[in-house]
Amino acid sequence: MAERPNILYIHSHDTGRYVQPYGYAVATPNIQHLAEEGVLFRKAFSGAPTCSPSRACLLTGQCAHTSGMLGLAPYGFSLYDYSRHIVHTLRGAGYHSALTGVQHIAKDPNAIGYDQLLRPVYDKIAGRDGTFCTVETVAPKAVEFLNNVPAQPFFLSVGFYETHREYHTPGPGEDARYGMPPYPVPDTPQTRRDMAGFRASARVLDEGIGTVLAALEANGLSDNTLVICTTDHGIAFPSMKCNLTDHGIGVMLIMRGPGGFAGGRVFDTIVSHVDVYPTICDLLDIEHPSWLQGKSMMPLIRGAAEHINEEVFADSTYHAAYEPQRAVRTRRWKYIRRYGERRKPVMPNCDNSVSKDLWVDHGWEEQHVASEQLYDVIFDPNERRNLAGDATVETVLEEMRGRLDRWMRETEDPLLDGPVPCPPGGTVFDPDSFSSYLRRPGRK
Repeated sequence: MAERPNILYIHSHDTGRYVQPYGYAVATPNIQHLAEEGVLFRKAFSGAPTCSPSRACLLTGQCAHTSGMLGLAPYGFSLYDYSRHIVHTLRGAGYHSALTGVQHIAKDPNAIGYDQLLRPVYDKIAGRDGTFCTVETVAPKAVEFLNNVPAQPFFLSVGFYETHREYHTPGPGEDARYGMPPYPVPDTPQTRRDMAGFRASARVLDEGIGTVLAALEANGLSDNTLVICTTDHGIAFPSMKCNLTDHGIGVMLIMRGPGGFAGGRVFDTIVSHVDVYPTICDLLDIEHPSWLQGKSMMPLIRGAAEHINEEVFADSTYHAAYEPQRAVRTRRWKYIRRYGERRKPVMPNCDNSVSKDLWVDHGWEEQHVASEQLYDVIFDPNERRNLAGDATVETVLEEMRGRLDRWMRETEDPLLDGPVPCPPGGTVFDPDSFSSYLRRPGRK
């Protein structure tokens, strides 16, 4: 193409689809405006319900276990090959790459290969975590870059720590008395207060996104910039983040820019984060790297197809603790398989919160977790009625098992050879641990 578009990859932490354009009572007017100008995918899914693996899926175009990102980068996990990160392919097409804020796929962000690091950048080497990569520190760096862009096209990654816990203090219009917590947790005063904190953090996130988009517009860059606005996985409430139900892997995905990403269009077909990389390749008319496992969304955008996927997959191996799971999702069905002998919830893999405390106080630690789960997402969209033992859908169960087995073989899933070890020097918590890392202040 005569003039290749810039790419602004703007992303958040733990937001799921809980933003205004997905119909939730979470005021995010800037994200709403972006959706009205661009393209929104109602059924977009991350490749993993945890932070580092999910981001690796989008940025390498591979599932997490293929890329090597089987757990969290700060805990010792890494990509097998950082040259498969999209910035290297884009460099070959003449792009300058820059990063500010959360990246979460390398302990040392210099290992990734960006041309420019705009501090602050998530950096465990320096002993700092993502909490300093907030809107108030990251947005100004993104604006500074956009005010002084290079002559060549750019790929700018802007990662906001919001809406990760701990949440911001609720403000006007975020009164907990009149809110509603997400479906998996009960409606109680404490869960409503918890959700009010999320809404406050979403407001701050939206303000940061608005600041960056305003700078894009002020510098005359909007018309020739593909904006990719997404998050890593579901929100940090029990039975959401770190889970393979739609509550855990469902994500916002809004794209605006040249090539057809305009007009306020909404797509209801299933797409995955691994589809973003090949979509960028097709938009830029560059060759697909051989390792890509996703499918380009350009046939959808150009009106040449109604669907690109019959199925999407997700996997989770490590978060704070080992909890190996794999899943396949079609337009009608979701199948989840858990590995190992454990049949109880893994407490460290749920972020601390008053919502978690409520469940724990009512015996969550002793709840049974099935090794196989099959859900009809048409009649059971919240995935609460496990049909894996229902003889009337035995044929469906066998089909979904086969889909997952085939994918695991094709992607050379290490779980096929048995339990997956933590990397040397890595960190992993005991599945039953209630250390100070897990207990909120004031809890025993």
